[in-house]
Formats: sequence, structure tokens, C-alpha cells
Amino acid sequence: MKTYIIRRLLLLFVVLFGVSILVFAILSLFSPEQRASVFITDVKQLRDLQEIIQTHHLDAPIHVQYYYWVKALLRGDLGWSITAQRPVLKALFYFLPNTIELALFSAPLIIVIGIWLGSVSAVHQNRLIDHTTRTLAIIGWSLPTFWFGLMLLMIFYGYFRGLLPPEALSTKANLYVQSAEFVRYTRINTIDALLNWKFWILLDALRHLVLPVITLTVVQCALVMRIMRSSMLEALGRGYITTARAKGASEATVVKRHARRNALIPVVTVSGWLIAGLAGGVVITETIFSRKGLGWWWARAAVQLDIPAILCAVLFNAILFVVTNLVVDLLYAYIDPRVTLK
Repeated sequence: MKTYIIRRLLLLFVVLFGVSILVFAILSLFSPEQRASVFITDVKQLRDLQEIIQTHHLDAPIHVQYYYWVKALLRGDLGWSITAQRPVLKALFYFLPNTIELALFSAPLIIVIGIWLGSVSAVHQNRLIDHTTRTLAIIGWSLPTFWFGLMLLMIFYGYFRGLLPPEALSTKANLYVQSAEFVRYTRINTIDALLNWKFWILLDALRHLVLPVITLTVVQCALVMRIMRSSMLEALGRGYITTARAKGASEATVVKRHARRNALIPVVTVSGWLIAGLAGGVVITETIFSRKGLGWWWARAAVQLDIPAILCAVLFNAILFVVTNLVVDLLYAYIDPRVTLK
């Protein structure tokens, strides 16, 4: 196991090296003057454009440029984000908590509900509950995220007059959170509210989370449910299930202990990708509900051609998905003892 983890971590650096080459190649398509804008934090610096180009070696041979670019990355110098009006690294840690908070509340619901509905549907194949869950899954997966989110906003914010509002906090709660009386431990509103013993802020934050969490759960849960159903049906048709039933094992034992555990492997793979996608920022959901997370920031960056922010999105998601794949592979061995990691 240790050897496998070490080997995969070494492979992580190889993958990141390949990603850095690809990102730098795209960056090299811009002129030195355009790339110099990455380091401009004030309009007055436009007068010193040539000095910026020389300081950051933007007119040097390509291999020299790559060396100094990687050196800057390792220092955490990813440039200046025009959309965030701050250094890219600081912007990343500023917007990340809102994205993590949304993922923390959405991912467990998506996975648990999807696995449960998929299992129930497979066990009751071709019965009413199976047809119902499959129909709901098709509807959920077919719903455009932007349309469903807007419908929820129209109903619960427009028709019911602000019952479930967008954004992350109300104006009153936001002002209190930014005051000296409130200590920001993690910048995740719900966790910080608990740590500060401010339950009214916790309730306010949860109220603002309801609509985006429902949107993500309804749309994403359908995929997990369908994969779990097909995997469960395959597991229920295996010979060891017949043997377990012949030995007198109860149906609950057969389903939970034998079939479901073996059916989880493809679900774990998909769930890992879903969680990584949520943690990497959900552009449409965050934009619709004005939750200023990574997806919201990177969508604005793409519109305004904020090159440093876009490069940050590529590098961040590359690291996120490579680490996710490692975790998923380790979970395989935990779920199924027959899987060996060498």
C-alpha cells in the first residue's frame, strides 16, 4: 500500500509537469506585452511595460521563460487578477470557502440519496417503485441547471417574497461576520458560526444554502442513482448471490452485505469525479445564486480575459482531479478486498 501511494504521488508530479508545459504553451501564444499585463496592479505601471517585460524575462528564449515562470509558481506568484482585484493566490483562498461550503452540503446528499434510490430500484426491478425512480432520474438528469435554478429562485425568492434568498448571507449577517466581534477561523460561514456560537448566523447561512444545494442534488443525484442501479442489477445476478440465498441468508443480508458492497466500485469512481467537480467550482449554480465561489470568479475571469485567474483554474483543477483519482483508487481496496494495490 505504501509503495503504491508513493508511486502515485511521484506520478502526480509527472502529471503536473505535463500540465505546466501545456499551460505555458498556451500562455506563450500571447505577446510579451499581453503577458506583462499579468503583473500590472496599477494603470500607472503601463508606462513601465518594457521594464516589466525585462524583469520577468518575457522576451527571453522559451526555455528561460519557462524556468522563471515555474519559479514564480513555486513561490505562489500566479499574477494579479483583474476580476478579483488582488493577487491570484489570495483570490483563490478568498473564493474557495464558499465553494467548499456548497460542496460539503451537496456531495453527501447526492451520494447517499443516489446510492439508496439506485439500490431500491434494482432490488424492486420492473415494479412501480423502479419505474418511478427511473422516471425521476431521467427528469432530473434532463433538467438544465440554469433553468431549474431560476425556477427555484422565482418560486421561493420571488413568489414567497424572499423565503429562500440567493447569495451566501443576508446583509445583516454579512455585516456582523465582517465585524471585529466575529472571528473568521475557516471563512466557511456555517462552520465559523458554530465556532463563534452564533446560531442565528448559522440559520441564516443554511437558509441561503437550501436552493443551490437542492439544484445540485436533483441534477447530479440522477447520475449516481442510474449507475448504482445498473451496477446493483449486475451484482444481484452473480453466482455468489445465488449461493448466499441457497445457504439461507436473509434478503437484507444478501442485498446489504454482498450485492451493494460489490456494486459500489463504479459508484465510487463517479462520486469522486462529482466531488472534485463540486470542489472545483460549479459555475452555473454559483452564478445563478450569486454565491461568490471559485466557479463565480472563474466565469467572470473568462468573460474579462483575466489570464492569471484562468491559468489558476486550470492548475487547481488538474491537481484536484489527480488527487481525487488517488483517493478513489485507495477506496477500491477498502470496499473490495479482492482489489490489490501494487
